[in-house]
Amino acid sequence: MLKQTMLPRPGRRFAWRTSLLLGAARSGGAGSLGRMDAVFTALGDPIRRRTLERLSRGGTVTASALAAKLPISRQAVAKHLAALHEADLVTSDRVGRETRYALRPEALDDAARWIQTVGADWDDRLEALRRSLERRSS
Repeated sequence: MLKQTMLPRPGRRFAWRTSLLLGAARSGGAGSLGRMDAVFTALGDPIRRRTLERLSRGGTVTASALAAKLPISRQAVAKHLAALHEADLVTSDRVGRETRYALRPEALDDAARWIQTVGADWDDRLEALRRSLERRSS
């Protein structure tokens, strides 16, 4: 259900758009707020970002192969992969004795859309401020 929250001016339109976006996220769709929180939490760690960069090159990779490229143990890589999996940023597939991981970019797409929407709201607000200052200076 959409809850329209109004903030004091000048942020009224911003508050409504953000509320609309967050309301849609709370509906439990693919872009749910909990999923975005998990994505941003996962991206907050430099090792996880490096892991995602490696996975973004395509294909699948094992935790052992990732550990060979990172300054941490294989067990630490496995914990980071678990956090990335929980954030829905990676998929895992068991092949024999190995677990192979691949990037799942959809969660990143949802987060990027959220950032773009919030950025556009700020652009609108800054443009309104610029126009207001121009009117005052004329």
